[in-house]
Amino acid sequence: MTRTAHIISTARYLPQRKVSNGELTERFAALGIPDVIDKFGTSTGITQRFYAPDDWATSDLALPAAKEALRRACLRPEDLDLIVFGTDSPDYLTPDTSVVLQYKLGAKNAGTFDVGCACASFPTAIALAAGLIATNAGIKNVLVVGAYMMRKLSDPNDPVCFFYGDGAGAAVLTSGSLQGFIGAAMQADGAYHAHWGIYSGGTFEPASAASIKAGRTQVRLVKPYPPEVNHEGWPRLFKRLAAENEFTPDDVDQILFTQVRKPSIAIAAQGCGVPVEKCHTIMEKYGYTGSACIAMALDDAIEVGKIKRGDLVVMIGSGVGYNQSAVALRMT
Repeated sequence: MTRTAHIISTARYLPQRKVSNGELTERFAALGIPDVIDKFGTSTGITQRFYAPDDWATSDLALPAAKEALRRACLRPEDLDLIVFGTDSPDYLTPDTSVVLQYKLGAKNAGTFDVGCACASFPTAIALAAGLIATNAGIKNVLVVGAYMMRKLSDPNDPVCFFYGDGAGAAVLTSGSLQGFIGAAMQADGAYHAHWGIYSGGTFEPASAASIKAGRTQVRLVKPYPPEVNHEGWPRLFKRLAAENEFTPDDVDQILFTQVRKPSIAIAAQGCGVPVEKCHTIMEKYGYTGSACIAMALDDAIEVGKIKRGDLVVMIGSGVGYNQSAVALRMT
């Protein structure tokens, strides 16, 4: 019998502290750049974001979403066979944050690994989980988590901190015989690897007193990405995914893109041949939550009734580097 992965539950977690664009404007007005936040807000559609307590790590942010996804799936932590954790703001450089989450969750029977392709991590993790379920009889229940706390790795006096909101989303996948996971497609261009990232703290430049003082252990936007990376890249990936898995734009009920700019989503939707009304967004109320945003958008769309049982859903993510990943699945 063919084993196919199905999403049986989703959940999201948003911390309590709301930080408005107005609060950030006050901070940067004091630094002599009063207009920068308004410009970012106008260009993205983001009006606010949420911060977790300062003593939390990314695994702490992921834990409530993971617990709620398990509760909704009517599973215990010990029922999990695998945890796949997508983030580019890990607790540590090593070990993996998935191991920390496994311990905090009490998922004593689960193996774990991290997926680190930035904001493309969640659809990539879904594809990996689905493949492992399909090909391994011993893997039935998989928790996939996306979490983001890049805010703690940024310079609070860098205007780009506008983009960093804390959040987490989770999904539980299990094996079944009905159509669930349909397919995946991925693309990348490493020529952009030096545009946006944390460039000291790894083997390229181990952290030192000099690199810390210079801010190189914090996330930096060094050079903006050209808009066509997403405006053209997302439709190209969607069309490939559709062709390889034999569906059309008219068949799709929702596309969930990386939640970084509402205008980019409108442009990409047109390029995909899908009405923008079928592209649910959350950045206007949650801010940009990076590795977590697609997982959070999925749960939010289900909650408000935009995604229902039987719907064909496509998720397309972009991560710095850059990586882009897309998956298609039928909700069951």
